[in-house]
Amino acid sequence: MRQILLSAGIALFVTITLTPMLIRVFARRGFGQEIRIDGPASHQAKRGTPTMGGLAIGAGVWAGYLGSHLIGLLWDAPGPSASGILVLLLASALGVVGFLDDSIKLRKHRNLGLTAAGKYLGQIAAAVVFAVLVLRFPGATGLTPASRNLSYVRDISTITFSSLIFVAFVCLLVVAWSNAVNITDGLDGLAAGSMSLTLGAYVVITLWQYDNSCEINPGRACYTVRDPLDLAMVSAAGVAACIGFLWWNAAPAKIFMGDTGSLGLGGLLAGLSITSHTELLAVVLGALFVAEITSVVLQIVVFRTTHTRLFRMAPFHHHFELNNWPETTVIIRFWVLAGIASATGLCLFYSEYLTAL
Repeated sequence: MRQILLSAGIALFVTITLTPMLIRVFARRGFGQEIRIDGPASHQAKRGTPTMGGLAIGAGVWAGYLGSHLIGLLWDAPGPSASGILVLLLASALGVVGFLDDSIKLRKHRNLGLTAAGKYLGQIAAAVVFAVLVLRFPGATGLTPASRNLSYVRDISTITFSSLIFVAFVCLLVVAWSNAVNITDGLDGLAAGSMSLTLGAYVVITLWQYDNSCEINPGRACYTVRDPLDLAMVSAAGVAACIGFLWWNAAPAKIFMGDTGSLGLGGLLAGLSITSHTELLAVVLGALFVAEITSVVLQIVVFRTTHTRLFRMAPFHHHFELNNWPETTVIIRFWVLAGIASATGLCLFYSEYLTAL
């Protein structure tokens, strides 16, 4: 628990102090966000707001994780694990893809960065490397960071993927989650606040998995997760980094996280779901992000088949803006929905535990 609190505390301090430095540097250099022309008219006032604030989030998460491990040496705590490092490397790789996308937007002064093909190529490359590595590095009991079984709250033994199908499945999760968070990042503080709630649920889940690990507390309901305590540290650092960034990103935002942040956070969520063996439960925990990307897909399908629009604008947080909801009202209500989704996921997680006893 001490290391979890340290991880969160260091991440919060780094992010909340580094972000205003980035604001000043980016403002001087003219690294301002370009706003999509077809978006809500009220958003045009945000043009020129510094972007790429996701750099502070990434720095905060890494600082929290590594810093807590360094301090943990004082009481001989275990060092970094394969699971924690791989999840952070996945998030960082996707953050690099987002950074390239943001850099092109800034350099060319437009709202379009990497081509869709270029972005997907970067996401898939990161996912493939992660999928290959996450089945390696067996621990003392032979567990690897992930398994080739589909998982809900724990592995579903009747559904086992071949190695090739597992890689494809990981690619699907990584691309889907990173794009879902990216699409959600359309209002000031919406993605950061919602992600802090989802990652907060993962702190509880992974800590519970540690307390009921088959290595520590064997029993019918124990969990065969390789490094749950380390994943709790990663999750806690992610929560604190999002909160620290939200201090400056809350409406009216002084900086945006950009694709650098949103793709990285989506990768963090995908990696945690795979290494904690909660891939299907993550759909409930991150239901807001699922709803956001689903609204875009439905808008496209309905328009192409009927030539009418299902929403006034997609993703559907803009639909409510165009129905005269103030931006802050949309944000807060969506945070409430994210909190309900996280709470529901935790209830499902605990009910499965009680059933397994």
